[in-house]
Amino acid sequence: MKNLPNLIEMKRITKRFGTVIALRNVDFHVLPQEIVGLVGDNGAGKSTLIKILTGVFPPDSGEIFFEGKKIKLDSPKMARDLGIETVYQNLALIDLMSIARNFFLGREPVRSLGGMIKVLDRPKINNITEKVLKDIGIAVRSVEQEVSVLSGGERQSVAIGRAIHFGARLLVLDEPTAALSIKESHKVLDYVLEAKERGLSVIFITHNIYHVYSVADRFTILEHGEKLGDFPKDEVCMDDLIEVIRTGRKFEGIKK
Repeated sequence: MKNLPNLIEMKRITKRFGTVIALRNVDFHVLPQEIVGLVGDNGAGKSTLIKILTGVFPPDSGEIFFEGKKIKLDSPKMARDLGIETVYQNLALIDLMSIARNFFLGREPVRSLGGMIKVLDRPKINNITEKVLKDIGIAVRSVEQEVSVLSGGERQSVAIGRAIHFGARLLVLDEPTAALSIKESHKVLDYVLEAKERGLSVIFITHNIYHVYSVADRFTILEHGEKLGDFPKDEVCMDDLIEVIRTGRKFEGIKK
């Protein structure tokens, strides 16, 4: 994948909040159909970097390129229009709505009853949701169930399935296995690999090196707003990554 053009590239990104420098000249990139583990301790700058990528914050300086074209991300909507979909830790799912309604949240298809009267096309919503979840191996009892009855892993899978269906090019996952059981964590990791198989790139943000190591192609480590390096999986073991994060220093034998 080294010779492929970047899907996304962020150059020399700097962001300040008052006197606090959250990011300092950070370079970050993702190749097509690549899973990148974005890791680091609390306060490393991971969330700030992703919020800049997804249009939540503007950078104070630096450049962002999408498929080689320089872009300015003014809003989360612009990021979504480019195909950058984020599954946050809180998932942005509405508990009292059905799985199907959550799946189409903000993108609901309607049908006409004649004239100017339009209503929600519930059969279409239910059928598409059921088919998409089944296609990527996600089993639910009924798409008309409220989201509140789902387990944490099932909720994650619905959110990931939604992003895949609506044409995401880059899937950003914020702590996708946090607070999940071992079994559910493994299911979510399978869905991450499924997303890659379907042509998506993935940014996997986590504190759990054991989980991200099993699926990522490359790791980017941040420390106090600065980048320690990019580490291809075939050049680094799990213990090496943990040591870099623990000490905040480059591990001997790892290439920056």
